[in-house]
Amino acid sequence: MKFLHTMIRINNIEESLDFFCNKLGLVETRRKDVPEGKFTLIFLAANEDKNSAINTKSPEIELTYNWEFEDFNKGRNFGHLAFSVENIYETCQKLKDNGVVINRPPRDGRMAFIKSPNEISIELLQQGEALEIIEPWKSMENEGNW
Repeated sequence: MKFLHTMIRINNIEESLDFFCNKLGLVETRRKDVPEGKFTLIFLAANEDKNSAINTKSPEIELTYNWEFEDFNKGRNFGHLAFSVENIYETCQKLKDNGVVINRPPRDGRMAFIKSPNEISIELLQQGEALEIIEPWKSMENEGNW
């Protein structure tokens, strides 16, 4: 058995690609329109996994856009996606500067949570050991839920 992808339903392609690609830094590996099913599939990979994902060796995120609008429940039944990052503080600052709410700041120097436009929780984990605990992250309160 091999893990292939996680599927997330979206209701706005541009908004979702702006979040996942422009803000979070994933790359689109391929896209497929399925007119008979009235949906579009967009596959994304972490930048480090891009070449492997094209050859289906690394896991991807499959964004599924149904052409007929659907209002999704905002439940927490999905869980979360997790990505490791080189510097948790720099990543969170870049996201914050781009208007992304840091729901659970990296107070411990190793873990933070954010949400996609469709309320999917995303965990960001520091690669390797936790970074030294610093301000302003150390004193930041949680915002919303994750």
